Amino acid sequence: MNRIAVFPGSFDPITNAHLDVVRRAAGLFDRLVIGVLSNPSKQPLFSAAERVGLIQACVADLGSSVSVEAFEGLTVEFARRQRAGFVVRGLRAVSDFEFELQLAHTNRRLAPEVDTVFLMTALEHGYISSSLSKEVAKFGGDISAMVPGPVADALEARTRAV
Repeated sequence: MNRIAVFPGSFDPITNAHLDVVRRAAGLFDRLVIGVLSNPSKQPLFSAAERVGLIQACVADLGSSVSVEAFEGLTVEFARRQRAGFVVRGLRAVSDFEFELQLAHTNRRLAPEVDTVFLMTALEHGYISSSLSKEVAKFGGDISAMVPGPVADALEARTRAV
């Protein structure tokens, strides 16, 4: 039986911290599906299609065992559609843990067959968040250590246009 995992998030945009988790999760599972959440209650900087495209460009070197797909609704329903037995979540700091634990318990209640796996981001990426990278880009700061090249280019172009 294949070990399939989903790594859900809004990824607006994907950061080097996210990619660190993706790369390590790709080594742990037979198949990893990066799920780009389309949340109607949020106003993302990039559309779901743009986020999918950016992520695909950033993970192309990982091969066909890693795919990217947009989704709406509950993460556990997305996991079921993917036939995934695992949800991967990244933790940057202890402050992330309480919220992530609550999500994991809720997901376990909704889908007992799906386990949540937590991966700590590498120490050098512990400070990075999507919102912080957008804020730094908005004011013309150097985001090269925060996001991969294609994302940095897209952020620069988008924040220049806004």
